Amino acid sequence: MPFDARDPKTRLATTLTSEERRQFAHLLLSDVLETIWAAGGEPELLATAPVDFDTLAGGWDGDHDSDGKSALELAVDIPVTVDDRPLTEAVNDRLAGGERTAIVMADLGLVTADSLGRLFDAGEQADVVIAPGVGGGTNALVVDHESFSVDYHGCSYRDHREQCLALEATLAVVDSFRLAVDIDEPTDLVELLVHGTGRATAWLDDRFEITTDEGDFGRVTVTRRE
Repeated sequence: MPFDARDPKTRLATTLTSEERRQFAHLLLSDVLETIWAAGGEPELLATAPVDFDTLAGGWDGDHDSDGKSALELAVDIPVTVDDRPLTEAVNDRLAGGERTAIVMADLGLVTADSLGRLFDAGEQADVVIAPGVGGGTNALVVDHESFSVDYHGCSYRDHREQCLALEATLAVVDSFRLAVDIDEPTDLVELLVHGTGRATAWLDDRFEITTDEGDFGRVTVTRRE
């Protein structure tokens, strides 16, 4: 899981303060990590800086898995590789090991164990599995092909499909709303408040509410609570 531990969620700077962005990013990450565990995965972090586990596990006190470990203990056990290079370079270096690897973005605030299970199951049948994001991005991948490499610039979903064709790699696409929405822009906060159920949603709901403008189209947005 790639994670920006230095200056996360910069595109939300018009809506959240720097400290709020840090808190929000850690809560999103904790929600996604917990979902990966529920789906049977073994998460590892690829972070731009050391991770503050106390912040990451905030609100997890009292939660335990089947072995009796608290979520904080689980979080501290997560392997973390610190790599401050651009996302594409850092992920490709991780893929160079040649083992089947899933790459799941840390801001998929709507993800469920079922949607991740579909992704992981497809990875047992195809060389490359892609979960496209809204707007042409790539929100999750499973790669089991030694020559495949990621490129997160531009319309990465299309580029990754074309690369599979060129490599004659088998490809599966997981069409999932839950995997398609990443929480990057202020407009994405609406989706989280409407469809989310995790700690990041609860944190956001304490501070913002859904509103509808007075225009002809009644566009939905979020407004900070007074």
